[in-house]
Amino acid sequence: MAYAVKADVADVRAKHFSFPAQKTMYGGKAIAVGDTLYIFASENARGAIAGKTGLIAKGVVTAVDYSGVKKPGGVARYTPRVSIEVKRTAKPKRPLGREQLRPHIGKTGPKAELADRLYKQATDKIIGISDAAAKVLDGCF
Repeated sequence: MAYAVKADVADVRAKHFSFPAQKTMYGGKAIAVGDTLYIFASENARGAIAGKTGLIAKGVVTAVDYSGVKKPGGVARYTPRVSIEVKRTAKPKRPLGREQLRPHIGKTGPKAELADRLYKQATDKIIGISDAAAKVLDGCF
């Protein structure tokens, strides 16, 4: 399974990314070392300030820490948090972000899936995506 993360990215040109204590949604808590990850710079943080939002990289997960799955005291979180390390494997050749996905909101298909999971809620998160959505994202590289 492939995954996507929408998060604050300090350096969009970095070769390695660290995403500590990210919320997980849509199966994102199942992420594991070796999984493919598509990285989106969040429009809610530095990415918006730097003028770079949307898809910025494709990578492979090199480390996963599930310690944020439970709250202090051992109670499971409603939205588990996972920390991951990622090595960039490719840069996109064409943009894909909120503007490109907006026409697909409320429709069906892989682009609608991405629009819904990434931009329906403004929160930064790790999400699981379908093979069809991963194929759409691969078309950007």
